[in-house]
Amino acid sequence: MKSSTLTFGAFVLIVGAFITSMSVFTVNQWEQALVLRFGEPVRTENAWPAEQDAGLKFKMPFMDNVVVFDRRNLELDMEPEEILASDQERLLVDAFVRYRVTDVRQFYETLRDRERGEGQMKRIMDSTLRDVLGRVDSNEIISGQRAGLMDEIEAIGNRKAKEDNWGLEIIDVRIRTADLPQQNAERVFNRMRTDRQRESAEKKAQGVKKAITIKAQTDKTVVVTLANAREQSEIIKGDGDGQRNKIYADAYNLDADFYEFYGTMESYRLGLREGTNIVTSPDNDFLSYLSNQHGSD
Repeated sequence: MKSSTLTFGAFVLIVGAFITSMSVFTVNQWEQALVLRFGEPVRTENAWPAEQDAGLKFKMPFMDNVVVFDRRNLELDMEPEEILASDQERLLVDAFVRYRVTDVRQFYETLRDRERGEGQMKRIMDSTLRDVLGRVDSNEIISGQRAGLMDEIEAIGNRKAKEDNWGLEIIDVRIRTADLPQQNAERVFNRMRTDRQRESAEKKAQGVKKAITIKAQTDKTVVVTLANAREQSEIIKGDGDGQRNKIYADAYNLDADFYEFYGTMESYRLGLREGTNIVTSPDNDFLSYLSNQHGSD
């Protein structure tokens, strides 16, 4: 009797432990869980973007099932694709997509799981990459100036995700590499090199033309400035000569003998330098002041 009681007690404990294990589950901080009741979604635990509520959770045993999705940003690595650019050059493009599951219930109902969701995303993003990159030439794609193109691809992907109720958000689209097939690389690089050399020659010619224009304008400015300076100089010189002649005239009118004496002394100063020999007749008027040391009576 005692043995039967112990056996029944152990059975009850085992059943209770089993039912308890079927009634609880744990959600990690990086996870969000969708609780299904008979296959139909009933609630979401630790859903993004609500505040984190990870930890021990409860469910109905035997009736509820739990599907776990990632709460973090996820990366979808696209297969390298050969793209035909607008200039008819073929490029081998390797891209990747970052996304996040924003509505677990919608994601589950539309795409079911991550594998199927990424498969659907790959098909859409491949098509979008071909359409967007096919509208630009290969130089724009290879040169790395493609931020606007990536933004456009991201916007198209998000619009498609919203229209089809994917329950996810595309965060970023990036081209990892965009290379030319080996057979076309050398020809395209030579063409790009020729284009750059042509642009360089055009810029150099424009610089030379601009330099000639600046030099011509500078030379013209110099000539005009010098002419104006010479004109101003002649005007000032003329004014000075006029003032000097007026002073001389005024001095002559005041004392004609002194003016004549002063003029003769200036002539002596300029004409009779040290070591100067002059041969003249005694009655020459030029040396009259030297011969008459006592002055006039």
